[in-house]
Amino acid sequence: MSLARWDSLGYIINHVARLFADRLSRRIRRHGVTIGQFPLLLALWEEEGISQAELSRRLDIEPATTNNTLRRMERDGLVTRRRDANDQRSTRIYPTGRGRELEEPLTAEARAVNARASRTLSGEEAAELHRLLGKVIRALEREEAPLPGSGEGHSSSSG
Repeated sequence: MSLARWDSLGYIINHVARLFADRLSRRIRRHGVTIGQFPLLLALWEEEGISQAELSRRLDIEPATTNNTLRRMERDGLVTRRRDANDQRSTRIYPTGRGRELEEPLTAEARAVNARASRTLSGEEAAELHRLLGKVIRALEREEAPLPGSGEGHSSSSG
């Protein structure tokens, strides 16, 4: 039996995510930032000077993708990369002055998109949606996917 797309939680969440990304992308591109650069800036505003490897891990982005995005962000004057003084193999990432100046306008754009998306929800409904999506995220983060063709179900790697 086939699965109707609107009966699929994955389809609905993916659709919502694409709509959010599209609306936010339209707003932040006025500031010279792409949708792929925005999560990196958010993480760097939370903690400057984290390693490139840690940035990839926190955002669940492939290291090569992080490296390519950072290269473009350096070109655009948003970040700078510096070798770690204690570990020359590690690179630390810092927002530039321009990167820091964009924090308020870009987060204002994100808040506007979030407000627009949730305008028909009560405060209680919005809080419940956050809570439920958090549960879905935690469930998927704990899931260990079986190898293709193994015929095994999933197992939990963290309990």
